[in-house]
Order: sequence, then C-alpha cells, then structure tokens
Amino acid sequence: MSIQYRKILELHAQKVVQRNIAAATGNSRPKIAEIIKRAKEEVLVPPFTDEMDDEWFEALLFPHKKRESKGRQLPDFEHIHTELAKSNVTLSLLHYEYEAMCRQNNVIPYAYRTFCQYYHEYAQKYKATMRIKRKPGETMEVDWAGTTLSLTDSDTGEIVKAYLFVATLPCSQYGYCEARLSMKQEDWLVSHIHAYKYFGGVTEILVPDNLKTGVTRHRAGEAVLNSTYRELASHYNTIILPARVRTPKDKANVEGSVKILSTWIIAALRNEKFFTLIELNQAVREKLDEFNLRPFTKKYKKGNRKDAFISEEQFALQPLPRVPYKMATWKTATVQLDYHTNVENMFYSVPYEYIQNKVDIKVTKDLVEIFYKDSRIASHKRLYGKLGQFSTNHDHLPENHQLYLDYTPKEAIKWAESIGEATTEVVRYLLKSAKVEKQALKATLRLKNFGRKYSSEAIEQACQDIIKIASAPTVPVIERLLRSNQQQEQPHNASAQNTYGFTRGAAYFGIEGEKDNDIR
Repeated sequence: MSIQYRKILELHAQKVVQRNIAAATGNSRPKIAEIIKRAKEEVLVPPFTDEMDDEWFEALLFPHKKRESKGRQLPDFEHIHTELAKSNVTLSLLHYEYEAMCRQNNVIPYAYRTFCQYYHEYAQKYKATMRIKRKPGETMEVDWAGTTLSLTDSDTGEIVKAYLFVATLPCSQYGYCEARLSMKQEDWLVSHIHAYKYFGGVTEILVPDNLKTGVTRHRAGEAVLNSTYRELASHYNTIILPARVRTPKDKANVEGSVKILSTWIIAALRNEKFFTLIELNQAVREKLDEFNLRPFTKKYKKGNRKDAFISEEQFALQPLPRVPYKMATWKTATVQLDYHTNVENMFYSVPYEYIQNKVDIKVTKDLVEIFYKDSRIASHKRLYGKLGQFSTNHDHLPENHQLYLDYTPKEAIKWAESIGEATTEVVRYLLKSAKVEKQALKATLRLKNFGRKYSSEAIEQACQDIIKIASAPTVPVIERLLRSNQQQEQPHNASAQNTYGFTRGAAYFGIEGEKDNDIR
C-alpha cells in the first residue's frame, strides 16, 4: 500500500490523533509518527502547493528510499561530510575509498558523478555548509566596505567618516565587522586582531584585497607583503594569499558579505547619530549579531550563520596564540660608530661587530628589537621621556670600552678627591655643565687616564692653573697645561743629571743654537 504523505500531514495539522489518521490512510502508526517527526524537522506545514504530492514528500523526507531501491550500496553521507572537513581530503579520494569498501562487501557502488550529486543533495538538506568547495577553518577573507559610516563632532558638528572593516569565513558565512576612523595600517591590523578574537580561533589561510596597508608591491605577478603584515601572519600561524588584481572571484564571499553588511548595517544606521567611535561600534555589534542570527534565505539551508559556524566550522579553527599580536613598526638604520642605533632620538646598542652595517629595527610599545639579515642581534626595553637617552648592553661593547658602563659620577668624584681640591672642582664642573651624563663621564675618564703619563701632583697643578685662567675648564686645555708644565721641568732635571758625568755640548752634534728652541 502506498504511503499518503500529504493526507497524513494535513490531518495532523487539523489535530487529528494518529490512531484516526492510521484508520483514514491505512498506514501504520509508527510510520505516521516517523513522517510527522521528519516533517517537523523540515518545518512543513499546510497549506501545501499543488506540486507537493506524495512523490515530492517522499523525495524530501526519505531521500535514501529511492536510491536504495536501485540495489546499490548507499554511501555514509555523515562520514563523508565529516571527512571532508579534514585537510587534503577530497570527494575523489572518498569515492575511491567507498568503491574499495563496496568491492570488499560484494555490493555495487555508485559512479563518481552520482556519488557527488547525492552528497550535494544531502548537504543541502541536512547541513548548514557545503564542503565541496570550502573546508571549515581553511580561509578568512577580509576587506573594507566601499560605503562609509559617519560620526558627528560634538563640538563643531562636523561629519567625520568611519570605515567598515569586514571579515568572513566562507565555509559557514559567519561574519565580523567593526568601524575604524581610517584605513591606515594600524587600523587594518587591529581589526584583524579583533576578528580573530571574535571568531575564537584562526584559519589556515588569510585572503585580503591588494591594499597598500598589506601589500607593498607586485613583483612578477606575485604580491610582496609588508613586514608588519607578515609579522602578524607569523604570530597567528596563518598564510596570507592576497587576491589577484582584478579577480573578484578570489574573494567572492567577502565581496558578497561586504554588499550584504553594507545594507544590513550601514544602511540600517544611516539615520542615527553617533558622537564617539565606541557608540558607533556598539551599534555595529548589535547589527552584526542580528546579521549572524538571521535565518538563511535559501529554503534548503536550515538555521543561521552562527549555528553553521558553531556546528560546522568552529571545531576546525586553530587555537589563538597565548597573547594577542602587539602592534609593531619597522625601520631600517645604519649602526653608528658608537655601536648604537637611533630610534626616535633614543639610542640602543648592538654588538660592536655590526658597526656601519644596515639593520632592521622592530619597534613595539614596550620593546625595540634589532635584526641583521633576519637574525635578532639585540633587544631593549623601549625608552620614553627625555630625548637622548641611551640603552646600552654591557656585552655589546669592545673590552676597552666596557669601562664606561662601570664608571659613575660618584666614582669620578671619589677619584678627583684623591688627587686634590682643584681636580675635584674641575670634575664637579664637568659633571654639572654637560648636557648628557655620558659625555661628562667620558671627559672625566679621559682626565683620569692622564695619570698613566703624569703624576697626581702634575694633574692637580694643571687643574689649579686652569681654574686661575678659565671660568669653564676643559680637558683639552688641561692636557696642554700638563705638557707645558712638563717641558718647563725638563731643563732643571737635565742640569741635575749633567753634574754626574761628561756631557758633550750641542756644538759636538752640529746643532748649536737649537737648545733654546727645544726648551721653549
């Protein structure tokens, strides 16, 4: 006896009990209960159209029945749908495995074309996503919406543009968006970070448009990414594959999402006024949640984008890194002769072997990292405050320069006091008058090093002399005084030596008349 699908559902809609429906149609009560259950899953309620006959209901509610009547082994579609979520698994491979299983069980398999057709029908009816073209967790597509939002300046009433960043997961069509005040690199990258946080995971591939904020230039048909964008991708362990120029199919999903979100969010907020970006983004988030909870418009798709994401794609995302990506800027510089690099008028050391070499510098809010040919050679905590500060790693200096780091103003004064009052006065002046402490220490250390050639008494005498003749003593002048004082002592010493032996006169060597010049 044939099953009267339409009559069963019409009687059930009239609240006729299943016992009476069985009596009216001649079908068993278990079969009637199964039909009613499946109809509820498909949300089938009268009135029904003329084309919805018993054959139509059977194809919709029991799609396997017709296929199994052909005497062939029906594939396990749930298994196929699950396996297609895995990397590198294709329908061609699954059909090959299905054929091998059929041969092992001595049953007839379906041909590849029919196999794909049946899976397609199954996925449309029972699953939110189709995995023939897109795998879950594989791709995130990003772009800026062509239409802008707006803010109102509360002081001047001026209208300020706001730009909508859009990200979408093609498999589930789950979307994310937020408003930014510009389309500059910082806004572009921060929006990526927020999108990953919203999705709660990372896709294998990131497909952006060919924006200058992400793509530096094209070389031989290949996009060259800027270093900051590349750094973000590395932090999130994803691969950036920019869409090709003038090939919108490379990012068809995000193009479609941009168009839909422009209507759903931008157009919906067109008559509202917002005075801060926070207010605007709160409204954008509300509309975004409505968008993701909106039922699919296609009849064969059940649920909404959020349901599809949770059940079909969320499991396939890579976990987020332990800490979010920190914004960084890059610059190129040449290592100076004092083995330091200049970053915004602050100076950071590198190993002295890299003097005069070009290095890449990564600057974040808290850190300055210096790289030479992709290898990190130095790392410093970023300096703030008074310009001209130095961050110097003791190990970066040559051995003969490392003394500078261990030499302090306190030690300089202690040494000067051991020499005399005049030397102490000079050292105190040098430390007080210098704009940069390092320069003052360098000068006092040079003065201290005169002790290798001159006595403490000579240094103290030179300091006394310069105090008498100059209000601003300098080390070079002290050095000249030391030389001059030493030369003046030489005649007395020479006379003392001549009383103890035979000394040839200047005439003997043919240089008579030059003695006085030598003394001067």
